[in-house]
Amino acid sequence: MWKLKIAEDGDFLTTTNGHIGRQHWEFDPNAGTAEERQAVERVREEFKLNRFRVKQSADLLMRMQLTKENPTGMIPSAVKLKESEEITEEAVKTTLTRSISFYSSIQAHDGHWPAESAGPLFFMPPLNEDGGWGLHIEGHSTMFGSALSYICLRLLGEGPEGGEDKAVSRGRKWILSHGGLVGIPSWGKFWVSVLGLYEWSGCNPFPPEFWLMWCYASGKMLCYCRLVYMPMSYLYGKRFVGPITALIQTLRGELYNESYHKINWNAARNTVAKEDLYYPHPLVQDLTWGFLHHFAEPLLTRWPFSKVREKALRVAMEHVHYEDENSRYLCIGCVEKVLCLMACWVENPNSEAYQRHLTRLPDYYWVAEDGLKMQTFGCQTWDAVFAIQAIMSSNLSNEYGPTLRKAHDFLKASQVRENPSGDFKAMYRHISKGAWTFSAQDHGWQVSDCTAEGLKCALLFSQMPVELVGEPMGKEQLFDAVNVILSLQSNNGGFPAWEQQRAFQWLEKFNPTEFFEDTLIEREYIECSGSAIQSLAMFRKHYPTHRRKEIDLAIARGVHYIEQTQNPDGSWYGCWGICYTYGTWFAVEGLVSCGRSYTNSPALRKACQFLLSKQLPCGGWGESYLSSQNKVYTNLEGGRPNLVQTAWALLSLIDAGQANVDPTPIHEGIRLLINYQMEDGDFPQQEITGVFMRNCTLNYSSYRNIFPIWALGEYRRCVLYA
Repeated sequence: MWKLKIAEDGDFLTTTNGHIGRQHWEFDPNAGTAEERQAVERVREEFKLNRFRVKQSADLLMRMQLTKENPTGMIPSAVKLKESEEITEEAVKTTLTRSISFYSSIQAHDGHWPAESAGPLFFMPPLNEDGGWGLHIEGHSTMFGSALSYICLRLLGEGPEGGEDKAVSRGRKWILSHGGLVGIPSWGKFWVSVLGLYEWSGCNPFPPEFWLMWCYASGKMLCYCRLVYMPMSYLYGKRFVGPITALIQTLRGELYNESYHKINWNAARNTVAKEDLYYPHPLVQDLTWGFLHHFAEPLLTRWPFSKVREKALRVAMEHVHYEDENSRYLCIGCVEKVLCLMACWVENPNSEAYQRHLTRLPDYYWVAEDGLKMQTFGCQTWDAVFAIQAIMSSNLSNEYGPTLRKAHDFLKASQVRENPSGDFKAMYRHISKGAWTFSAQDHGWQVSDCTAEGLKCALLFSQMPVELVGEPMGKEQLFDAVNVILSLQSNNGGFPAWEQQRAFQWLEKFNPTEFFEDTLIEREYIECSGSAIQSLAMFRKHYPTHRRKEIDLAIARGVHYIEQTQNPDGSWYGCWGICYTYGTWFAVEGLVSCGRSYTNSPALRKACQFLLSKQLPCGGWGESYLSSQNKVYTNLEGGRPNLVQTAWALLSLIDAGQANVDPTPIHEGIRLLINYQMEDGDFPQQEITGVFMRNCTLNYSSYRNIFPIWALGEYRRCVLYA
């Protein structure tokens, strides 16, 4: 039986805060009673039977374990309201009490809320109905997802006709009917080249000389892109290929529509299956790759130019080791993690670096009723800062002091206390002292909105009784957080996520990832901008003299950015959640925090009109992932409501002042949330609500608890008590 472990040490692990925030799963064959093991098998079977209807797991194994470890005792009976029934304060308070009690029961002992943060299928994928696998759990089948999944099944021991429901043979049929492995996109071409299932000559170049010759440009890349291509370029420059085993030889025969040795690898460089082609290469990019492939690479692999390659490989690995050491071998994300691990093994399979990488792999595994999967990197801090604000919004803080105290301890222990080591600017890194990461302190990577939301929580805790929530953070730590936020603002007033925006937009034409958009350079996001100015406005109230002119200017510029980026229909596009509902919530909260209101802000009135135009007859909101992909608001199939998106819309309407004009739409949305609550105080898992790079979804399993609590709390505080 799998067991979730919290804040535990291990061999070759290093930490900056005693592993607070660390979460990993271990298998214990002796764990659990017979009844508990039967319960696990039951939820697995239920997921399997319904997997094409409900594609996202409900994260039940974690919930089953933690609710047993942290029993809540008796809770009030669920409230169910009729369509015309008045929403009373008692109904809202009862629903909140049930919700927060349940959510407190799945809080870890170190103060964070463990949760799944997965969804992209190229991390570790399940099967689609047509026999293929997609880029993410909601998406159509793609060559990338299908080929990698097929290969994984075969490497794990499944035969060519094996797998449940003949998954392997169905997968192979899909791959061959869509052109075979030559159609896998560039990231896939890299992986299958390493495996020996594809030739490096069929890949567009990833020259390591980029880090040597074009260091000025490389430092301007988006950190995720930079840290993917550093280890990739090392492995490409080495032309590393694993052992050509009998299985690899067999797979070469299974995955192509022609003999492996007759394939035109030059033509294959730019061959991508249409199912994968979200971002086609512009002509200038194909010309660049062609020049590098036909002219630069032949030179760089021959003496004396091979000396340049050797130096470039050393420089690439210096960057890899720097990232490893400054993230305690977590790396910035799971894709980069595995690439850096592989590069370290190729450099020296007996190295300490490789051993340290291996011991951090469990930090990325997550186990739920749909099996074992890879997380992006974990969302411990991100979920915690939202959960804190949601619980505080309910006006029930006194009843949940132990929950908030633990969360406060986690928040204090998770702030990054130092900048990256050494000459971090030479390694293209930004300041991080005072920041909060997306996951845990050991991760080390500053994020603007995580820092902003963390600062908001720290300020809120500082106004609460010490005997209830513990000692507040020191003001110097708050000042450090402000420093990080201010340092990230762009010239246009918006805020990027990780680093300063320092590249020209036209560089995005060289984005080589065919299934993602906006991956090459850092850019401003409405979510980061909304969070940043909220935190600065709150900080200004508590510390009115600290860097006042800078903060005033930053807020004014941030407000201008938000107002200027509003769409004609009143919405904002969200880049990290689905989609217009999510982006609009951050924009509205940012504007309201800086003094805008329904009466004095045309932008807020337009935002309310947009949200009201999307409300469903049932009273809720439900937005499809296709909104992110196609950049047009799209309802969920069948007009279904989604509780998380309903909560986002309600938070926007409540805080924008819609209740003063007509509260009826708000009442209808709140009634929906109340009626959807489950018997144990949980809310049902519905469609995935996170997204990244416009074309890939990401699940946040705690959202279904956090945001209904928050919307109900704001309703109780701002509508019922108004």
